[in-house]
Amino acid sequence: MAAVNPAKTLQDEAICPICLEYFNDPVSLDCNHDFCRACITRCWEGFGAAISCPQCRETFPQRNLKPNRKLKSMVEAARELSLQPGREPETERLCEKHREPLKLFCKEDEIPICLVCDRSKEHADHPVIPAKEAVEEFKEKIQAHLKKLREERTKLVVFQVNSEKRSQENLRKTQTQRQKIVSEFQQLRQFLEEQERLLLTQLLKLDKEILKIQTENINILSAEMSHLTELISDIEGKYQKPASEFLQDIRSTLSRCEKGKFQQPEEISPELEKGLGDFSQKTVALTETLRNFKDTLPSAPETKRGESLSLLRQGKIAANVTLDPDTAHPQLVLSADGKSVRGLDTRQDLPDNPERFDTELCVLGCEGFTAGRHCWEVEVGDGEYWAVGVARESVRRKGGISHSPEEGIWAVGQLGQFWALTSSVTHLPLRRVPSRIRVCLDCDRGQVTFFDAGDQAPIFTFPLASVPGERIHPWLWVGTESPISLCP
Repeated sequence: MAAVNPAKTLQDEAICPICLEYFNDPVSLDCNHDFCRACITRCWEGFGAAISCPQCRETFPQRNLKPNRKLKSMVEAARELSLQPGREPETERLCEKHREPLKLFCKEDEIPICLVCDRSKEHADHPVIPAKEAVEEFKEKIQAHLKKLREERTKLVVFQVNSEKRSQENLRKTQTQRQKIVSEFQQLRQFLEEQERLLLTQLLKLDKEILKIQTENINILSAEMSHLTELISDIEGKYQKPASEFLQDIRSTLSRCEKGKFQQPEEISPELEKGLGDFSQKTVALTETLRNFKDTLPSAPETKRGESLSLLRQGKIAANVTLDPDTAHPQLVLSADGKSVRGLDTRQDLPDNPERFDTELCVLGCEGFTAGRHCWEVEVGDGEYWAVGVARESVRRKGGISHSPEEGIWAVGQLGQFWALTSSVTHLPLRRVPSRIRVCLDCDRGQVTFFDAGDQAPIFTFPLASVPGERIHPWLWVGTESPISLCP
């Protein structure tokens, strides 16, 4: 077994595991591992509160560097030992062939040789130098390589620490997202449970009303049937009597027949019919909300997903609007998916069907709404002439029309300046004209509101004229060749 070299052991203990050189201002971490102060500080550059030991990976809540004075003294002793040769003399190696000390170094073969080897034919023409000179020469080269290797190792340590830092940051982000998703869907579940309770309560109320009407009608019908049965029996008995008795009180008998006519009771009141219609519209609106949210969720970015959840919790539907080609003016051309429209210089040869606008460069959305709250966004770009909004389904399609609420159109637009298209055309003094507008139609409250989709700032709100049961459609007017697009 090889003998232990105490000097070498001491020197090894005095080496920093990062730079692989003698400790310089050694410090200890809470895990009792030691490093140069500069080395560990460089490793922790860019870290926040969470830091870790490069050697054992234990993490610490704060940077606690404790000076290690005993280790500093040991390093100084190790340095002195390295400067005092002969303290632990090594056994001198001998030439295996001549059993002489290896005092020389053959540069040709790059091996240590003895004096006898130097005089032999094998090394006669080879350049030879003293072994001590060769040691110094190669020590310089080794030191240069050691320096580069230590630098590379330091880079790897720093890279590893930074990689762990990024992993921790990404894990924190995923945890934050996990908590956010759990919270959002918890709110969504609460919203759906509330809607379920509300709709079921309304259904129960309708059930009770229907049963009440049914019971009342049964009682009325039973009484009427009993009365009619008794009257029929009396008249049939009268009919079988002799002429003298048959004609007696004949006018009273005819009067009783007239009064015996049955008047059918009303099965469902108008109020109950309206309640059933409102309930049906609310159910359809909620179903459409969930379907649109489900279709949007998988591919939507986080911001859009958050907006969809927010709209859903507010009871608003992120409507998936497409344009109706049967309503488009002949100078308008629609994209294949019905999501974009632009103007042309000439009219297309299209059927002049009743739904088509023939004078104004307008187009309606395919979707129409009678209940609920619905939102969609329109990308208007930097065009100079355009308008976006909603219109009644009964809006006039032929001849000149006014873009105003009186004509059944509620819109805002860019017509040299940014306007709300009211009866008198209201100028909207905005700092900038929005490039993307959100249209929010609230059929239940009877209003339509426009927002700047960029900063969510409200632009203008119209009260809708009362049109019971009539559908409201998205509406666009395109005055230039710049396209207008419905956003997904």
